[in-house]
Amino acid sequence: MQQTAANKTFTPPNVSSREFKRDKPPPTDDYREKLFELEKAGELEVQRVPEPYVELETKYGRIKKIPHQMTWHHKSCGQCGHIPGYSTAIFWINRKLGFDYHDPRDQTSCTAWNYYASSTSNSAAQAGIAVRNFSQAKIDGYFPVIHCGTSYGHYKETREQLLHYPVLRRQVRKIMDRLKMPFVFPEEIVHYSEWVHAMRDRIAELQVLDLSNVTVTVHPACHYHKLVVEDAVYDRDLFDGQRTAIISGLVDALGARVGDYSTWHDCCGFGFRHILVSRDFSRSFATTRKIERMKEEVNPDVTLTHDTGCVTTLDKSQFAAQAHKRNVGIPVMSDAQFAALAMGAHPYIVCQLHWHGVDMKPLLEKMGIDHKKAWAEFEVQAERIKSGEIEYISWEEADA
Repeated sequence: MQQTAANKTFTPPNVSSREFKRDKPPPTDDYREKLFELEKAGELEVQRVPEPYVELETKYGRIKKIPHQMTWHHKSCGQCGHIPGYSTAIFWINRKLGFDYHDPRDQTSCTAWNYYASSTSNSAAQAGIAVRNFSQAKIDGYFPVIHCGTSYGHYKETREQLLHYPVLRRQVRKIMDRLKMPFVFPEEIVHYSEWVHAMRDRIAELQVLDLSNVTVTVHPACHYHKLVVEDAVYDRDLFDGQRTAIISGLVDALGARVGDYSTWHDCCGFGFRHILVSRDFSRSFATTRKIERMKEEVNPDVTLTHDTGCVTTLDKSQFAAQAHKRNVGIPVMSDAQFAALAMGAHPYIVCQLHWHGVDMKPLLEKMGIDHKKAWAEFEVQAERIKSGEIEYISWEEADA
């Protein structure tokens, strides 16, 4: 924020008061053209986006293809470990839409967190991991969709390196030859939230809750819209194309209200390495620059975001601020969890909101969900697992 005078803060004009005009050609090359050139030269294989697909506009006006189904779900370490309802919500939505998808058991971690936090890896190892995962998706017959924003951003940077450095391509080819796997790269690198955005109208068709009295603030993940910016999805009907359309488009389709606030572009505090090396700074940043601003300027019922680190930091950093009587206390969840709840997903069995730090009960009540009844149902299933009657809750039981 710019300081105009002592104790006075300059606030930029609201997005609705500005008009965006795209009067120049894109400032970056089209990565797909380069991928197809390399394929033609026999250096790699490009996996095409399967039909049917939705065409979405990216930052500089290019078209990005998002497949309906036949998706290979590249899961997130942090989601599986800290926010398990995040991933299950994505799978649950796919099931409700009747889509064919694959939940792989042989996916490896992207290791990007290690790369950003400590730089202890190297380009060949990072690129080799990316291509191995993409190759496995091709072998399995599905197209990769990335759950984690960190993985998504890192894979886009890896693509840039592979496109421009022949030496790196040769190193990766040696790795893939030793694995006896093809050198494959997808036509598009698709983040799951782009898929949710592309499916938002179909999700709304299956909506069972009235969300017209729910106010939402949106936090866009830095790894999504600040890394390789030309690949993020924008829409002229949302913020006049000046902000990424992801999440806001879903909220609008579900009939809830999107609240605007002054620090929309700020990082959640997780950063690229802050949460590992400066955790107290990250937690303070998350609460004072994001949560408190939302609370003061909008006072939303919930904050939605679309990355593992963002959900974790914004949600689980509030406990310390609450202890110091700061103006916080906003529930935080992913767009997928919010969409699944709107479609009737169980708040604890499917969306697993009990893993979150901030009290969700007021939000659930406002959404029309009986959280007491839902918790009792969850405890019954937990007791069945504890007693050894069942090993885990099946999808059939989750849908019951």
